[in-house]
Amino acid sequence: MSTIVSHWSLILSMETNHFNEVLFVEKYRPQTIEECILPDSVKDVFLSIVNSGKMQNLLLAGGAGCGKTTVARALCKQMGQEFLFVNASEESGIDTLRTKIKNFASTVSLGGESKVVILDEADYLNPQSTQPALRGFIEEFSRNCRFIFTCNFKNRIISPLHSRCSVIDFKMTAKDKKRVSADFFVRLKDILAKESITADDRVLVKLVQRYSPDWRRVLNEVQRYGQSGTIDEGILTNFSNVAVQDLMASMCKKDFKTVRKWVVDNIDNDPSRIFRKIYDQLSDHIEPGSIPSAILVLAEYQYKSAFVVDQEINLVAALTEIMMGSEFK
Repeated sequence: MSTIVSHWSLILSMETNHFNEVLFVEKYRPQTIEECILPDSVKDVFLSIVNSGKMQNLLLAGGAGCGKTTVARALCKQMGQEFLFVNASEESGIDTLRTKIKNFASTVSLGGESKVVILDEADYLNPQSTQPALRGFIEEFSRNCRFIFTCNFKNRIISPLHSRCSVIDFKMTAKDKKRVSADFFVRLKDILAKESITADDRVLVKLVQRYSPDWRRVLNEVQRYGQSGTIDEGILTNFSNVAVQDLMASMCKKDFKTVRKWVVDNIDNDPSRIFRKIYDQLSDHIEPGSIPSAILVLAEYQYKSAFVVDQEINLVAALTEIMMGSEFK
């Protein structure tokens, strides 16, 4: 227990330095389709696009951290295509998107190839205004530009965008997941060796199994916890106080997009544990007068989590109610 406490104490004290470092997910991001860890059936689709030499409009759908963004970037790089990357969760305004995309897509690339707009997390875009506008962009710039959309939930993308793209689902069979997890375990050990971080193989296996196929989550966890140069069973404790502090900071700023993204990234944890972690952090971030009402909100939504269909919506609703109704320190 003391080892676990000392690890997290060290992590908290080094938090500022952590964010100044290059993230493992960027430092070790695959640069070609061959390097990407994917089910064979999914990888073969992208290799066929590379071999054809013709970029398509694509909609890549799958859970957080499974490699959609990495594949989109690698595909463009391998095919030698100039691309514009836009994170829709951060830049969702239609005017901003129109200006960025128009400025990029209306000119010809130096090599004469079609350009590519990668719109990451497109399911964050408004389906009544922004997504229909993107349909117009696809048609307007069809001679010079292709679009790659990534999303966690393809049912949140409007049908006209579906029909204008080749939809590639990053779903896995149980057999796929076992093989892909084994491949990632080998990749993870190589990364840790390069970073001079020692780890028990049994702990790494459990970590990969817990978060598979969210490889981004695994890399972020080992980078955060491995600051001391060693990874032990402490990393297997459910998500850290540091992660909840990040959430509370976003709630203090009334930053709904970041709060929702936090939920998406952490929804694989047991909802009751999430509510408990938030409860434990209330007094550090919320003024005393707001704590009773926040506790009642947590109690209500924790009860609902036992039978709701969509845990993400339930948790986002709880956090939104606390965020808008509480006075933060």
